[in-house]
Amino acid sequence: MRLSVIDRRPAQVSFRLGDIVTGLALAVPFLLLFALVCAMLFAPRMAHAATAMACEGKSLVETLKQKSPERYAEALSEGEATPNGRGKLWRIEKTGTEPSYLFGTMHVTDPRVTQLPAPAEKAFEAAGTVVIETVDILDPQKAQLALLGKPELTMFTDGSTLESLLGKDDLELVKAELKRRGIPLALVSRMKPWMIAGMVALPDCETINKNAGVAFLDQKIAETARAEGKDLKGLESIGEQLEAMNSLPIEFHVQGLVETIKLGDLMPDIMATMTDLYLQGDIAMIMPVITAASPEDLDDEAEAYAQFEDRIIRMRNHVMAERAAPILENGDAFIAVGALHLPGEEGLVALLRKEGYEVSLIE
Repeated sequence: MRLSVIDRRPAQVSFRLGDIVTGLALAVPFLLLFALVCAMLFAPRMAHAATAMACEGKSLVETLKQKSPERYAEALSEGEATPNGRGKLWRIEKTGTEPSYLFGTMHVTDPRVTQLPAPAEKAFEAAGTVVIETVDILDPQKAQLALLGKPELTMFTDGSTLESLLGKDDLELVKAELKRRGIPLALVSRMKPWMIAGMVALPDCETINKNAGVAFLDQKIAETARAEGKDLKGLESIGEQLEAMNSLPIEFHVQGLVETIKLGDLMPDIMATMTDLYLQGDIAMIMPVITAASPEDLDDEAEAYAQFEDRIIRMRNHVMAERAAPILENGDAFIAVGALHLPGEEGLVALLRKEGYEVSLIE
């Protein structure tokens, strides 16, 4: 199924610090999911990759620094307090085995991201085994079978529809956004809200690039590894990633879809913020900075984000660490997963250290 994407007409006025809606903590997880957490396949790859379309957007960091220095300082402090919150490339060592490397990725087509930094490129080239979140991203047929085999993961099978779940105003909002993208509501009415959010969370440029066959970073790593004859492995199946997302309460998905659309033309700026912080290696700063850009009290939505973080990041971190263990015992591996899986007390860096590995920051 090919979904067209057309230029989005402005849904809000030009950016001011106060423009970010109260529901930020419900909308941003979807952007984080598709850019920094899960390497899921939402659009089929074409046979020949095209040149990446440039994405427009302005990082919120400088605006935040100038207009709300105190909130920026709080965000900075929160990021700095997060264990292993800075850095994308880590060396993993244990006596008797060859060193391996852990690299945090961003699942986007931005050429600044898809070009590996020199230290990561060197580690990748030297590795005999390359590991990504799921090798299913290279097999569209397998991805489709995962969707078809368990339709309840992506479609309502109990008679529910978007119309039955959304209030009148929210339904009109969703319909208008889908119409701008050339998607009839009837086509997606029985689709789970998080799937629809996947269509609208990323800026148009990213959707266009992926539909045109431009590889995002994880795909590029996997394709290069396969072309060079490296042993390519995955830590999860796409079905498991779908199961994780589907396990969150339906209320989270419904509200998240609505709030994602409400962010409208701010999404390119939020994506630019995430990308710039990622490129600088300030991984743990991403959510604090975006949250600090909102003057509203997000306590209620913070609970919803905590659910997302627990199920989609923390729990999967433990699974990834467990499945990476036998690979690391053989050494000589390059493991690339979404960058938000690295920081924190239960991030991959900390979990691998608990397993007796010496994990040191490279970059």
